[in-house]
Amino acid sequence: MTAPTTAGPFGALREQLTAAATAFAGSSQAVSDILAGIVDDVDRALGEELEIFPVCHHSPASALAMLRRLRAKQPRVIYLELCEDLQPLLGELRNCRLPVALQAFASQLDGFPADWGPLSVVAPITEASAEYQAIAYALETPGVELVLVDRSTDHVFQWLPRPPGTADDAPTGGDVEVAAPAGEEAALHGDAVGVELGDLRPRFAELEAYLLHHGKVRHWSEWWDQYVEQPLADADHDTYRQVMVLIGSLFRRLRPAGAERNDRDEDRERYMWTRMRQHLAASGADPADCLYVCGAFHAASRVEQFGLRADAPFEIGPRTGTRWHHGLIPSSHSAIEAQFGLAPGSVSIAAATWSKAVARTGLTPYRLEGQRGGRTRAGGRRRATPAAAPAAAVEDRLSGYLARPPAARGLDEAELRGWCVDIVRLARRNGYLASTADAIAVFETAILLAGLRNRARPTPYDFADAAVTCIEKDVVPGRRDVRRLCEILFGGDRVGQVGYEALPPLARDVHDRLAPLGLDLEKRTIQRALVDLRASPELVPCSDLLWRLRHLLPRDAVRPIMGERRLGQRSIQESWDLALGRSQRALIELGYEGVTVEQVLEQRLRRAVRGPDVTASVALEAVEDAVRLLDGPRLVEELGARAVELLAAERGVDDAPEVLRRIRRLLAHHRATGPLPAWCGAFVTTGYAHYCTLLPTAFLDGESGVRQVGAMLGFLFGMESLALSLGCDRSQLELAVAQSHPEAPAKVALLWAARHQLGLLPLAELRERCAALLANPLVVPAFPQYLSGFVQALEPVPALAPFVVEAMSSAFARLPDPVLLPWLPTLITTLREHGAELVPLLVREAGRTFPGSLPALDAWVPPWSAAAAPLPVAPAVASGPVTALLASHPESVDAVAALLGCAGGWRATDGGAAVPAGLTALLAAHPETTAALAALLETGSCRGED
Repeated sequence: MTAPTTAGPFGALREQLTAAATAFAGSSQAVSDILAGIVDDVDRALGEELEIFPVCHHSPASALAMLRRLRAKQPRVIYLELCEDLQPLLGELRNCRLPVALQAFASQLDGFPADWGPLSVVAPITEASAEYQAIAYALETPGVELVLVDRSTDHVFQWLPRPPGTADDAPTGGDVEVAAPAGEEAALHGDAVGVELGDLRPRFAELEAYLLHHGKVRHWSEWWDQYVEQPLADADHDTYRQVMVLIGSLFRRLRPAGAERNDRDEDRERYMWTRMRQHLAASGADPADCLYVCGAFHAASRVEQFGLRADAPFEIGPRTGTRWHHGLIPSSHSAIEAQFGLAPGSVSIAAATWSKAVARTGLTPYRLEGQRGGRTRAGGRRRATPAAAPAAAVEDRLSGYLARPPAARGLDEAELRGWCVDIVRLARRNGYLASTADAIAVFETAILLAGLRNRARPTPYDFADAAVTCIEKDVVPGRRDVRRLCEILFGGDRVGQVGYEALPPLARDVHDRLAPLGLDLEKRTIQRALVDLRASPELVPCSDLLWRLRHLLPRDAVRPIMGERRLGQRSIQESWDLALGRSQRALIELGYEGVTVEQVLEQRLRRAVRGPDVTASVALEAVEDAVRLLDGPRLVEELGARAVELLAAERGVDDAPEVLRRIRRLLAHHRATGPLPAWCGAFVTTGYAHYCTLLPTAFLDGESGVRQVGAMLGFLFGMESLALSLGCDRSQLELAVAQSHPEAPAKVALLWAARHQLGLLPLAELRERCAALLANPLVVPAFPQYLSGFVQALEPVPALAPFVVEAMSSAFARLPDPVLLPWLPTLITTLREHGAELVPLLVREAGRTFPGSLPALDAWVPPWSAAAAPLPVAPAVASGPVTALLASHPESVDAVAALLGCAGGWRATDGGAAVPAGLTALLAAHPETTAALAALLETGSCRGED
């Protein structure tokens, strides 16, 4: 590094700082280079022919200095550090209530990794900010041009770092300081990347910790307010510029070398200076009539493209093919604080400081014509433009500013007393037992804390600490603690709103179509809408739109209180809680995806079934949503065909329960409303063949749960009749069951149930197997698993419910207490885990089986354990014509006896004719047949005699 020169207006200051570094530093070279360098940066920035105005974002001091400079200079061109593609949005600010954020949004990416989407960039604007004053002045003053010169939002993501090997990693936030905490207002920006004008914060952690420690503050926002905001609030223009560039240069030189953020910031500076030179060359504007508004960090730039006379080239790369949508979204103080790492309440304190400073100085801020949220004030358009003063030589204001302490204002007792009274009033409203004594204690404690921290007067942060110390109790009685009440006292969390004229077409269409409800949808309060579809048929379109918004927007934006929308079912009366005013951001971003809600919903349903990890159950859900919300046969057929493809491509059975539940519901709906669509038949036949193929593997695979196998069997048995009518072969299922050899007890029970359904395992044999399990002491501990399998078998074989009740009752009756009591918790947990929705079926079956009263229970005998009734003893059949006929033709009798399983031979009767013993027992057990035959023969003989 070359030796610093002593020439120029800051030569004396440079020598003084170098001497101080030599006297106090062990190695003077590094410190002297830094101190001399920051003086050189100030000299360089102030010597540029294009006036550089350094600012800090959301800084009342910067806003006041900007207001004074605009009044004095009346520039004709203002270059603003803001993404250049956000320029068309600035005029829409007059239709909004601040704070709002300029947003660029992209959901369909071209040139970026797909995992990054959707991309979102926001730039929040508050009234107490220098950039808003510049924007309002430029838009409301004729002949003034405002030019945004920062990189485009596309370049914001192009320049984000991509570590080697992780090119598809999502953006980590780029310019975001911290992640937004949970909370309704703090999440207004979502996960967008924040672009902040004048981001001024030391990137050297040790320096920040040192400043906070010796400044006796907890957060950087508090340090900045104490040592920069307050001293610069009433400073003149030259002093303000020199101090801000000095701070920016110091933080810049103390940044760790080789930081990726440093490279991006330097590229931004090259970008901005290139754009400004291009604009000056194209427009022919005089640099003396221009003003460059940028962050103090960028004002101390040392890139080779710095200045209008620089000729170092910088190539601006092309944008990607990503289509960006631009608009305005509501913002809030807490959202700004959360996204940029500011202390809670700091933006509200800044807004209160700005209002108080404007009232104290008598300045009239610039304000957009028709701006919502306050009365319109006279701007620069109504003032006569003064003649521009000639540029004065740069004078050293830093030496005097750094040598003397800031002018301290005395204690304003009236202001502090008002704070104390108001905080006690707020505390009492929120459930605290605060009194006048607490107000006095807060007053004295605030003064004490300010004295301990070397402050002439208590700041809002001192007051908040004092209020927490004196009022806060062990338990917060309401939703807000005392620190939150202090934030409310200093202005609260002001929330912006985008006006109707600035909304995208979809959002305006939603407001227009919901107008028959008679509600003010721009309000942030929750509003109740009562919809009687029978009495007011004209509200049916409103109901349809609300159900679609319910599917697309966050759950708290549109919430049904009464009524439901199912397949083939619509309520005649509905009640809704609407909070569209609170969910403006989500509604606006919805407008970036299409022109109408129906178009966006159709696009999302199509996109939902085309993802890389989509399953058949997800596709069926999309089909159900399409039928329920859009009722478009073409879209339903398309989504259904995709569901068939996904089912055929699946190699696992994890989604079998969800697939079974959804296809059952869809089949029932289509059968009730008309002919079955073609995709439904294809889905059933494909699923039948697919699950038959996977069934043996699923029975044996340990990763496939009993619930999944039960759902597969439920699909196969439940859809069997339809599948067979569509051409499937039942032998596929029989072969699949025959090839299944499970080892887990629950799956063994499922296999038994499947074989019983196929007619391969009679109920008597199934009962014998369960009895054998209960009789085996080695198997008893695993019997709950068998019961779990039987419970899951109720899905494919619902007729098995009486047997499951019988098996469970037999276990309770036969097992001794030492075995039964440890077994019950396992049984309960097993049923809860694997058959929660099937337990009600068992309960109903048990209710039909067991008696309903205690006296009847004492005499009740289980139907499965009741002894069979004894056969009645019939007298021996006397010889007659029938006996003679049968004895003369024994072959027929022997064949019938063999068919019925009756063993025994013929016995001799009194007449000498042989009579089969089995036949005698058969005829004795069923005398009705013999009597009917005898009557028939007697009637025939009588007729023959006639």
